[in-house]
Amino acid sequence: MIPVLISVVSYLVASGLLVAGIRRDRRAPAWLFAACVGMLAHALEHSLVWRSLGGADMHFFAAISLVTLGMAVLTTVVGARGRMATLGVLVYPIAAAALLGSHLYGHRPPEPLDWRLQLHAWLALLAYATLAVAALLAVMLWLQERALSRREVHGWLRALPPLVELETLLFRTIATGFVLLSATLLTGLLFVEDLLAQHLVHKTVLSLLSWLVFGVLLLGRWRQGWRGRTAVHWTLAAMVLLVLAFFGSKFVLELVLQRG
Repeated sequence: MIPVLISVVSYLVASGLLVAGIRRDRRAPAWLFAACVGMLAHALEHSLVWRSLGGADMHFFAAISLVTLGMAVLTTVVGARGRMATLGVLVYPIAAAALLGSHLYGHRPPEPLDWRLQLHAWLALLAYATLAVAALLAVMLWLQERALSRREVHGWLRALPPLVELETLLFRTIATGFVLLSATLLTGLLFVEDLLAQHLVHKTVLSLLSWLVFGVLLLGRWRQGWRGRTAVHWTLAAMVLLVLAFFGSKFVLELVLQRG
């Protein structure tokens, strides 16, 4: 429980320091230290659980916690080099809540997976974390565009990078997530036996649809210069499909049907 408490408190402190920095229009470097402590304690908690269980627990709540850990790492790495630390105001509390949920709702014995299926699972978690960050960036882009179009100059706008820079970061994040998602689908095709089994068909179809939507968005950006609200709508639509594919499927299988 100690690593959980340390992580939750550190995440909330980091988020609070970022909010205070936005109000003063000046970020204190202490947020970065707090975020790093939170992530290390977050990773330590999963490591201790895996050691006690004899393997990696990737069931519903644990998987959500791991995805949010990946989101926190991406946010911290990008935020340490620029104004995107503002994203931590959203990401760090989400990571804290996910870790707390994973701890409170218990852990299940890990399923025996060989290295190929473990590779597939880790690629999936990385893809979901990256594309979830892209979805949050899309929301921030939409809010920024909306405020500027209405000439509503809020203090939080100064904490964000310029519109063009934010848009560029959004598409770079989507491109990275698209590569990871492609690798996830490829390893699933190669390593998962009976990919179209009854309990996997919905997950497979929804994941492919999400991959297609992200692919069309990147193609539209390259060929037609898609941006703004068009990019936001396509990003959020693809992310909804991806959430339904992974967490929707896991929720039904593990929590409703009580199957692995």
